[in-house]
Amino acid sequence: MSNKSTVKAILGAKCPQCHEGDLFSVPVNSYRKLSDVNKSCSECGANFHAEPDFFYGAMYVSYGFSVALVITTMVALNVLMEKPELWMYLTTVALSNILLMPLMLRYSKVLYLYNVGKLKYRGY
Repeated sequence: MSNKSTVKAILGAKCPQCHEGDLFSVPVNSYRKLSDVNKSCSECGANFHAEPDFFYGAMYVSYGFSVALVITTMVALNVLMEKPELWMYLTTVALSNILLMPLMLRYSKVLYLYNVGKLKYRGY
């Protein structure tokens, strides 16, 4: 059992049940194997795939991240520049999406598993 807080476990992409095992086989910020989630926890054996295609629901969370990124980018450009042109918006949004894609895809799955998954933390 880990004394790690839930927030630290989410940020570290750890198992929702024991807060120790990794959800992904590669680091969270890696561009390799973006959609691969481990089948089960290496520490406690919790099943990360509650049902076939479980993580399709994480697309909604990822969509929310993308919308927040677009809004944040537009607000930042409007605050930093007097009258930004359309190409500035499009370029900034495209580049920020490319750079943050691994984090958005991975954390959408982490948040979906923590909030919708039926795994419960077991205290001993």
